Amino acid sequence: MNPRILRPSSDVSSLYIHIPFCQRKCFYCDFFSVVGEHSTLEAYTDALCKELRCKSMGVDEIKTIYVGGGTPTILHDACLGRIFASIREHYRISDDAEISVEANPGTVDKSKADLLLSLGVNRLSLGIQSLNETELRILGRIHSADEAVRSLQIIRGTGFTNISVDLMYGIPGQSFDTWRETLAEIIAYRPEHISTYALTPEKGTPLRDDIAKVDEEVVLEMYAYAIDCLSESGFEQYEISNFAQSGFRCSHNVNYWNRGRYLGAGAGAHSHVNGTRSRNIEDIDAYIARLNNSLSPEMESIEIPPEVCHKEFLFLGLRKTQGINIREAEIMGLDVLTAGRDMIRSGYL
Repeated sequence: MNPRILRPSSDVSSLYIHIPFCQRKCFYCDFFSVVGEHSTLEAYTDALCKELRCKSMGVDEIKTIYVGGGTPTILHDACLGRIFASIREHYRISDDAEISVEANPGTVDKSKADLLLSLGVNRLSLGIQSLNETELRILGRIHSADEAVRSLQIIRGTGFTNISVDLMYGIPGQSFDTWRETLAEIIAYRPEHISTYALTPEKGTPLRDDIAKVDEEVVLEMYAYAIDCLSESGFEQYEISNFAQSGFRCSHNVNYWNRGRYLGAGAGAHSHVNGTRSRNIEDIDAYIARLNNSLSPEMESIEIPPEVCHKEFLFLGLRKTQGINIREAEIMGLDVLTAGRDMIRSGYL
């Protein structure tokens, strides 16, 4: 295996695994994902397990695991089982590790939920986005509102005690009333965590050009309402888009925002290790071929210069409600006020 994939990683505490397969691409999504065939899923799982083995050298203890996509729950049970078996074989997992898997309604039945629980998954993140049928169609989602609710009920009934729900506002055609109704119904199911994202159609996605945007003032009102409504319902806002009941913040994402170290495995996955940021090739066939030929799947590896570290420290710190740690900034040799002014002038803030 190319030695780049074997660099020491003792300061890593988080592991991200990318499953870039979907039943259908949503109209707003610009994440790396494809519609997967059975044979490709199997071959991808083989390659992923090889990468997991190779990247484990020097890793001390993993405290958070996040399996994202794409739609990880589109994988066959055998593939999911092999991936988690590989993780446990090659990594030491903390006894209280947070182990998250993303899921879409309609891809999680009781059998799948039971399997995930048996594999040690203790947190499910459900991409519901809306409980309004028109809005779901506009977004290109494959599930209905009823399927979303059924998935929530199945997951809770299986025994999951840490459920996160993703919601979107600023959807074309969405009214303040439909946003309020979706929030109210989701809150009634008492998930432990709710993420609310303003729809931002990226370049190259169908929603970017085909549908008019919602008025910015309305979007801001929806966001403000979500903050108030969730706060009154017992959810604490700890980041721009994230709200949690006490004790249920997403530790994996907090590590990102704190500029912690993490390994990424899978096509398109990113890593942050030993002052270097790298990313894997965003091509399924090439990813599989490289690992089958004992080559690194990395397409880019960049040492992070101090000025970039300072910028990241500021804008990631400002995402969190707790703000920036001034003492940490001083240790880094960073003048927060001067750096902040420079970033404003440069358009970063």
